[in-house]
Amino acid sequence: MNGALTIGTMDGANVEMCEEMGRENMFVFGLTVDQITELHKTGLAYDDRFLLCADYADYIRVQGEVEAVYKDEQKWAKMMLMNIASSGKFSSDRTIREYARDIWGVEPSNLKLPPPFEPVDKK
Repeated sequence: MNGALTIGTMDGANVEMCEEMGRENMFVFGLTVDQITELHKTGLAYDDRFLLCADYADYIRVQGEVEAVYKDEQKWAKMMLMNIASSGKFSSDRTIREYARDIWGVEPSNLKLPPPFEPVDKK
């Protein structure tokens, strides 16, 4: 989260990023979950597992938005600032803590490891 503006579909971390910084501060394209479900029911996405073809036209559309916003230096800078200001939730410390608790089911350890190349204290 260095101020780079996100262009992406509404899945994975992009959903959380959108919640934190606001959809108006990122570039969203692609099918909705409901549209994807319907597409799979029809079998039209058979050879397009990652829906690259299904999302392509909308991706091109949003690239036009990126170009227009990039030309507006003040708007681009505001979006970058919102990205940076909203990035705290995505710290690696929080992410690892939540993965450990919610996914791996482990607790933090008080074990202190020695720095590399120093002998281990065998107390």
